[in-house]
Amino acid sequence: MRISAPIFAVLVLLFSGLPADAVVGGREAPPTPWVVALFDRAGTFFCGGALIAPDKVVTAAHCLVERTPVTRRDREAGELTAVAGRADLDTRAGRSSRVTAIWRHPAFTAVASGDDLATLTLAQPLPYEPVRVAGPRPGLAVVYGWGRTGELQAPSRVLREVDVPIRADAECAALVPGYRPGAMLCAGYPEGGKDACEGDSGGPLVVDGALVGVVSYGHGCARPDQPGVYTAVANYRTQI
Repeated sequence: MRISAPIFAVLVLLFSGLPADAVVGGREAPPTPWVVALFDRAGTFFCGGALIAPDKVVTAAHCLVERTPVTRRDREAGELTAVAGRADLDTRAGRSSRVTAIWRHPAFTAVASGDDLATLTLAQPLPYEPVRVAGPRPGLAVVYGWGRTGELQAPSRVLREVDVPIRADAECAALVPGYRPGAMLCAGYPEGGKDACEGDSGGPLVVDGALVGVVSYGHGCARPDQPGVYTAVANYRTQI
């Protein structure tokens, strides 16, 4: 999960009734039907994902762990639904499919340790063009999600996007303890202001229309010298 900042933010959640779930400093996304919203057995949105084949969604491994203040359990395939083509979560737009199988990276233990990647196999293919997977390269990327628009802000109900620069591995290693070049990416401006945030987990980081990363974690949202950390999807291409 994104590592959120102040304890006050947790209190806001507890007493406002908001789900513990958009990008910061961004804008409403244009139609992007391969961006996937994941829903639990109660019909609650909990994470993003990306359609990489008509019947396959890639997301973050930590999205498949359901946590409460006192419990932790692995989510099961049969209780999950993937929806593509639905930018506004309050509509019935798009197409949905039940999840029939889950693959979590076997080495995943915690977001800061890396390998934060999972794939979901769908009961039926979704009728949208999947996004292709590519290796990362320096430059401006776009991250998508329905998460918070600020550390103390409510999550968005409409898909949003924001441009963030992919940082060099040497910069990431200096700023992110435990950073693993090749397996991780980091992205964000030195001055902050634009970032993924809580609720964007599992969502795609894209360069020139190709998927290069999956939202994994960060320290707060859009803070100076605190880039967001992403799983480098191409590093796991043979496994997904």
